[in-house]
Amino acid sequence: MSNKQDYYSVLSVSKSATKDEIKKVYRKLAMKYHPDRNPGDEKAEAKFKEVKEAYEVLSDEQKRATYDKFGHAGMNGAAGGGFGGFGQGGAQGGFGDIFEDIFGDIFGGGGAQGSHRSGGWSSGAQRGSDLRYSLELTLEQAVSGAKINITVPTYVSCAECNGSGAEKGSGAVSCTTCHGAGQVRMQQGFFSIQQTCPKCHGSGKVIKNPCKPCSGQGRVRKSKNLAVNIPAGVDTGDRIRLSGEGEAGVNGGPNGDLYVEVKVKPHDIFRRENNDLYCDVPINFVMTALSGEIDVPTLNGRIKLKIPAGTQSGRYFRIRGKGVPGVRGGAKGDLLCQVIVETPVNLTAEQKDLLTKFDATMKDTGDKHTPKNKGWFDSLKSFFDDFNK
Repeated sequence: MSNKQDYYSVLSVSKSATKDEIKKVYRKLAMKYHPDRNPGDEKAEAKFKEVKEAYEVLSDEQKRATYDKFGHAGMNGAAGGGFGGFGQGGAQGGFGDIFEDIFGDIFGGGGAQGSHRSGGWSSGAQRGSDLRYSLELTLEQAVSGAKINITVPTYVSCAECNGSGAEKGSGAVSCTTCHGAGQVRMQQGFFSIQQTCPKCHGSGKVIKNPCKPCSGQGRVRKSKNLAVNIPAGVDTGDRIRLSGEGEAGVNGGPNGDLYVEVKVKPHDIFRRENNDLYCDVPINFVMTALSGEIDVPTLNGRIKLKIPAGTQSGRYFRIRGKGVPGVRGGAKGDLLCQVIVETPVNLTAEQKDLLTKFDATMKDTGDKHTPKNKGWFDSLKSFFDDFNK
């Protein structure tokens, strides 16, 4: 009969334990008894070998079924309990997998950049940075739309080497530090961490004869001229994305995008609220009293506006369809004109005399011609009556 301890007892799990439960227990025990954490401790080393052997059997469905039926006698060395030393294929084999599983989420599954592929890591290609450009427009340009030429300082692909970074007639060679993998493994005792290769920066290749115009970078600084189509109806804060017009990528990566941010300058006459335009229209008090017709501005020219008799200062007149079109379609907004009655200034003696006589006639007729005045005083009287109660 074998003197080996029962594998389930070694891992302190029941015979009905699931594969995940067995793996969870093994993680803890492997961390506890690993030789690198217990240097010179022969008992810990022996315990680690025992734990590893038990896990190799119980984590394998076929081996576990055989063990459950025949015990240690049925293994015939299937568990492979030899300990060849850390890094020699013995303890490293089982423990390395568990270690990477534990810390994989922290270190990105063993890679800082790119995605894993057959034969090594990605080439280290990086997407170019996105750029932002602030574009100031007049209200007329924002409402009607426009085509604006802009100059953007950016990185573009080097024309001399077509973005490769190498001199003509030469090319990149495999990095001798990472042997083309783009990653290197750094180990300090118990910890083993995979990092981007410091020599090739993750590309897996180095350039021996760099292109002189771009110094081996594959891209150069340059001002790029672009024509931007501004759709009708844009407003401050809107952004227009120009795909692929950002900085050139690195190591063959795609270009970034350019985001044009709109800022509409204040207008001397109009102010905008959503898709409506507003403007103030000064008129004299004679027209508001007797009626008349005035010219009011729009972004497309002047139009006539009739002022009815008795118009009060501050009244809004809505002119439909003279506002801003919706940037995503739909009906245009309106123009709202607010009439502002101007008080006459610099009056002559004759004008003052006429106004004095006019004021006398207004007093003789009571509140007939000033309905708001009467309503205001009635409200004021009611307020003070309530205040004195």
